[in-house]
Amino acid sequence: MEAKLAYRHRLITAADVAFIQQLMVAHPTASRRELSKLLCQAWNWVQPNGTLRDMVCRGLMLKLHREGLIELPPVRQIPRNPLVERKQPAVVAVDAQPLSAKLSEIQPLEFRQVRRTPEEGVFNSLLQQYHYLGYSQPVGEHLKYLVYAGTRPIACVAWSSAPRHLGSRDRFIGWSAVARRRNVRLLAYNTRFLILPWIAVKHLASHILGRMAKLVPADWSALYGHPVYFLETFVDPQRFRGTCYRAANWVLLGRTTGRGNNAPTKKATLPIKEVLGYPLRRDFRQRLAEIGG
Repeated sequence: MEAKLAYRHRLITAADVAFIQQLMVAHPTASRRELSKLLCQAWNWVQPNGTLRDMVCRGLMLKLHREGLIELPPVRQIPRNPLVERKQPAVVAVDAQPLSAKLSEIQPLEFRQVRRTPEEGVFNSLLQQYHYLGYSQPVGEHLKYLVYAGTRPIACVAWSSAPRHLGSRDRFIGWSAVARRRNVRLLAYNTRFLILPWIAVKHLASHILGRMAKLVPADWSALYGHPVYFLETFVDPQRFRGTCYRAANWVLLGRTTGRGNNAPTKKATLPIKEVLGYPLRRDFRQRLAEIGG
């Protein structure tokens, strides 16, 4: 049947529009939020961990409404935007005594995934205070790790969903556009890596990255219900050499264009960064290229 429009790579047909209209007739008192949840349930439109794709569905229904294909009920309340209203993390004090030691002298290290735990505030605060980019709340799938030596936090590592488009990475993987759209969720992006400034331990950073390569896949699968096969990050060569990533066997994939996502021009407006990647399996290309199922 003729498609009415495409939304998030899903073709919406006239039959789909008619179904939504019938759903609205069957639930005349439902709010926009309630209708989007009902539609997700009817279409089994869920994330890999079973959570309804409520926000995506609501965006689709709003697009159909604006194009005159359906008539949504009036807005009952203006939702708050937590990203706009979010306050900076509260300052949390930790032991800042200088620590200079050999890696073997501070072992064993403890890695704690602190998202949705009481320690998340410590993580957020340390990034805000001591990382040159500060703290920003991730959107979508993400993990947060604090690394402890004894009772002292010594490092923070953050991971999130990978960018949808990244030329050097996409060429390295060799996947098709269809496979990329389907499988980009199987990549994890290292957004922040902080060794606290009073910590001086040789080889600590590369050791942490090596441990992360084992922890992230298991924790991601446990929390989100799907695996990850590839890790990636950006390094600003004006600030850092990326030595610890190379020492941990990460591969230089290329450089960003400096244009960012959805840039209106082809001119570089952002710092150009190196792109590094770390395959988690030997058959990562084969798995990331799959489009069936």
